Amino acid sequence: MRWQCAVFGVVVLAASVTAREFAYAETVYPSRPVQLISGFGAGSATDVTARILAQPLSDAMGQRFIVQDRPGAGSSVAAEQTARAPKDGYTIFLGTVANVINGLMQPDLRFDFDKDFTPVALVTSTPLVLVVQPSTGISSVKQLIGRAKKEPGKIFFASSGVGTAPHLSGELFDMMTGVKMVHVPYQGSAQAVTDLLSGRTQVMFAPMSTVLPHIRAGKLKALAVTVAKRTSALPDVPTVDEAGVKGFETSLWIGFMVPKGTPRDVIEKLSAGINKVLKEPTTAAALTKAGLQVDGGSPAQFEAFMTAENKKWAAVVSAAGLSKKH
Repeated sequence: MRWQCAVFGVVVLAASVTAREFAYAETVYPSRPVQLISGFGAGSATDVTARILAQPLSDAMGQRFIVQDRPGAGSSVAAEQTARAPKDGYTIFLGTVANVINGLMQPDLRFDFDKDFTPVALVTSTPLVLVVQPSTGISSVKQLIGRAKKEPGKIFFASSGVGTAPHLSGELFDMMTGVKMVHVPYQGSAQAVTDLLSGRTQVMFAPMSTVLPHIRAGKLKALAVTVAKRTSALPDVPTVDEAGVKGFETSLWIGFMVPKGTPRDVIEKLSAGINKVLKEPTTAAALTKAGLQVDGGSPAQFEAFMTAENKKWAAVVSAAGLSKKH
């Protein structure tokens, strides 16, 4: 009996040690690689942001941050997959304004962006640039409006998908100027720009990070930027407001989010790591060079920002008659 008790004691001790080690491993976040999920394809603003941040985050957090692009349905495919991922901080979604808009436009989504995700940190934002194919001969917003009114239904504007910021910016432009351009959605900005460069479409409200190289190379003509003030990357390009469409203002923002129910301490550690990386000069310089504005901030600040975005875009979706909610 003594030897049986001794063996039993060893087994219990081993099990106890293993349990403590497992619990310790789970509390030391991250203890394994972390996935960064972008809802758009290679070359998109979310993809560019994720790839610039992946290595600095790996260095700061002590585990690999791996970028995965899962394009489709204006980022809703990736959002749904991430919403159903384990609530442990190892799957991070790069949420954008597209997700807010999709939630307003499509009541039949199989997830609720507001309820199924927790904001971690607003990471970057970028102006959209109203660009045209040079072969159109259009060189100003005024000329674009004039052409669109003269040839209704003959100007095609590309976007990175239904419900994305480029799409809604085009709809808002139509609404505010009284023109009607034809919307052509793609699975991401890179694909949309490819067809724009080839002349299959003529116009796009594109993320600056995606089209800046083409503008500088003379392959696309920048007519205006969509933010309230001119950007240092394109100082000679007016705002849409300055170009005559008073009150027009949109942008594309990107933030890190996790499935609702992720432990608060994991969220706080992630937020702290992200903000630390964003303050590093080399990271900030890389983002700025790509045409992205460095943001940052706490989960609470990001949540307040999201609330304001919901209110803003709800008004646009309603005014444009795009809501499918009954």
